[in-house]
Amino acid sequence: MKREKNTWTRALKAALGTLYSMTPMLLAVIGLVGLFQTYITPEMIHSFFTGSALYDTLIGTVTGAISVGQPFISYIIGGGLSQQGLSLYAVTAFILSFVTLGVVQLPMEYTLFGMRFTLVRNLLSFLFSILVSVMTVWTLEVLL
Repeated sequence: MKREKNTWTRALKAALGTLYSMTPMLLAVIGLVGLFQTYITPEMIHSFFTGSALYDTLIGTVTGAISVGQPFISYIIGGGLSQQGLSLYAVTAFILSFVTLGVVQLPMEYTLFGMRFTLVRNLLSFLFSILVSVMTVWTLEVLL
């Protein structure tokens, strides 16, 4: 029983040490996300879209990656953008990349996981955001 307690105590100390060393980076990421969400409004994002499926999908993916946020916020913004007349391609690409990509989080991710993992994960997230959004719209068009 004593050995289990020592193992748990060491694990807790290691976790707290890691959290302490990551705190400045976490605060910086939270601050940058807050700045992006304050200064990049849905109206500004809407002004980038043209109505072309391919172009709107790419712009939706890029703006979502730059805007970065939580899923529940993405649905609210996506609903607003949809009500403003944005194509479903743009809205789905935006929602997917808003949650899975994060330009603001790249420095922290690089520090924690390394350059190769960060680049591969973000590149795959970018490509799959485009692919999944296009497939989602095609599926909805077939079903509806």
